[in-house]
Amino acid sequence: MRMPKFRRAFTLIELLVVIAVVAILIAVLLPALASAKKSARKVACLSNLRQIGNGVISYAAENSGTIPFGPKAPPMTNPADFYPCTGSPTSLISLLNGAPVGLGLLLSTNLAGQPRVLFCPGNDQPVNAQAQLANVGVTQAQCSYLYRHGSIPASTTAAAAAAVPQVHLAGLGSNRKGQPVGALVMDMNFLCPSSLGIWGVYPSTQHQMQYANILFVDGHAVSQPNGDMRLTTDLSSPALWLNPMLNPFDNMLSTLETADTLP
Repeated sequence: MRMPKFRRAFTLIELLVVIAVVAILIAVLLPALASAKKSARKVACLSNLRQIGNGVISYAAENSGTIPFGPKAPPMTNPADFYPCTGSPTSLISLLNGAPVGLGLLLSTNLAGQPRVLFCPGNDQPVNAQAQLANVGVTQAQCSYLYRHGSIPASTTAAAAAAVPQVHLAGLGSNRKGQPVGALVMDMNFLCPSSLGIWGVYPSTQHQMQYANILFVDGHAVSQPNGDMRLTTDLSSPALWLNPMLNPFDNMLSTLETADTLP
């Protein structure tokens, strides 16, 4: 008579060893996976900027060499209007009245087939790109990138801004420090007090502010370290918002002027 065969089960010690090995493997692999994910987002963001650069170059070729500019800023009636001055740096792609502005002028032509390149894959806050794009033509909408609309600070008078001509890609001139304008588009790293949420103003940062990706006027895009916050518009102190129509946009322009000096 044949004796029945019994399968040998894991002992408790063996099971604990397996669990410990799996835990060690997870602990080793998770940082590597996180690093790979971060690198992938950086590469995707740089790719977005290069595609935006191609769009700007194509737009200029079709519009007598001018970059996307305007429309004329309407009268500003409340702090929720993020377009106080024609040509001020902006992350808007449409105004409160729905009119496309800045990089939003590329959506109907040069970026019509790839509108999502206006949204950084490394956003630190949830961003509904589809909803923002749906607002174009209807109301105010924002993308993830700060655009060098015309290098005009919000402190410029409306009359002076209205007299600014179309800006040519081949001749963007000098910034307020007398250096050649170089940075055209960059990650929107913007900090502000939480109390401004009642006006629809919220922090907007990318890549945990560890670095910022920048598109230059010649079409090349690079990643620059931001550990010292030099590429961040830091308006987290309420004191900086005593004049909300002046400081935010002047500080955004200063951030772009810092980027002008980078390779």
